Amino acid sequence: MSRRLVVTALLVFALGGCSMPQWVPYLGEEPPDKTGPTTSVPATPAASPPTVPRTVAPSDESVTDRVLAVVNNDAITLSELQEAIAVYRYENRERAVEASDALVQQFLTRMIDNRLQIQEAEREKIVIDDAEVDEELADRIKRMNLKDKDELEAMLKAQGLTLDAAKKRIRDELRRNRIVGRKVRLRVSVTEAEVMQYLEANRVKLETGLAYHARHILILPEGGNTDVGWESARIRADMLRSQLLQGADFAELARQHSRDASARDGGDLGPLKRGELAQDIESQILSLSPLAISAPYRSALGYHIFRLESKEALEGEGLNRVKSQIRDILFREKFDARLDTWLKEIKQRAIIDVRLDGQL
Repeated sequence: MSRRLVVTALLVFALGGCSMPQWVPYLGEEPPDKTGPTTSVPATPAASPPTVPRTVAPSDESVTDRVLAVVNNDAITLSELQEAIAVYRYENRERAVEASDALVQQFLTRMIDNRLQIQEAEREKIVIDDAEVDEELADRIKRMNLKDKDELEAMLKAQGLTLDAAKKRIRDELRRNRIVGRKVRLRVSVTEAEVMQYLEANRVKLETGLAYHARHILILPEGGNTDVGWESARIRADMLRSQLLQGADFAELARQHSRDASARDGGDLGPLKRGELAQDIESQILSLSPLAISAPYRSALGYHIFRLESKEALEGEGLNRVKSQIRDILFREKFDARLDTWLKEIKQRAIIDVRLDGQL
């Protein structure tokens, strides 16, 4: 990408509101202002994203204002589409972005959606005053590490852009955020019952990675894999468990009788993360209360006796943190569904004429 295109893309990115929304809830992150998505570019596809087709940036300047779609009486031009795709390519410049007609269609669809939202804001008489625009502009100037508005204006002018055009972009973005907040976000809520239902349905997955600490004694069948050998091993395991229940030292008995590699450490398995051990073994350990001794458990190796030293659980502050993350996940799911429904509603009463024929 040429230096001119890179700078232009950066300016569009900084002033055009084309980045992906930053409040999307991910585990461990706090969402700032949930006014709804503010993007005018599509989310990165799961597979390697395609690049802009060569014909999207024609050398003939006479075609840069070609109308690609008309939304009610509002036109979307080729130059606007080029700007949006240039931003996307700049943001993903470290990837191999391949050409794709599907990508162009995806961008155009998103731009149509954005235009419809701005028109709805106009119908709702949502007004963004100059002070709000100036505040947002000042924040973006700060993020671009520019000294002041004059420096920004000079950069814009060097790229054939104007400060007024940048302000219009910001005003449209703020209006779109406001209408999405009114029509979508304020109509979405997540109850405590829904959070707890999600928690119980996904408890195993949510507990993955929580730590626990246990000790272990392994009694092998003597004389090979025979009924007599297995019965002898069971009897010895029962005897050891009885001693442990009467107060015998687990570490000492493990050193004397266990045939596991942990015997020299007193049967100490060390700190473990859930999912590290075989599922049947781990379920035996985690079913115990702290400091409880398990009944002898037979595996393909022999008889096992476990003592749970400690385990992390979804409780206290950890539980509150997980519930907050679940609330964000559920909110996002409901928000996306409500936004999709609302967009379908306004599309049904709109007149949309798409003139993109695949030959850009």
